[in-house]
Amino acid sequence: MKTHYSIQIYGRVQNIGFRYFAVMKAGEYQICGTVRNEPDETVVIEAEGAREQLDIFLADIKKGPGWARVDDVKVTQLPVADYTDFRVVY
Repeated sequence: MKTHYSIQIYGRVQNIGFRYFAVMKAGEYQICGTVRNEPDETVVIEAEGAREQLDIFLADIKKGPGWARVDDVKVTQLPVADYTDFRVVY
């Protein structure tokens, strides 16, 4: 069954390739959705997929790429939006 997480990541997560890290991990775990930078310097991910795969994806997101500093992650489960791919939104 498909699940949708809205994930907000806080810390040093902009201008260091975090969005492209998320795209890479989404492809690895067959996650669909979007990732975008926010004006408050957070990164927001809308992610959909199998619950087990989403949880593994989320564990990687909480670590981030080696050059990031993830201070906090807030996750909200939302209704499925039926994304068909995973992309960066500008």
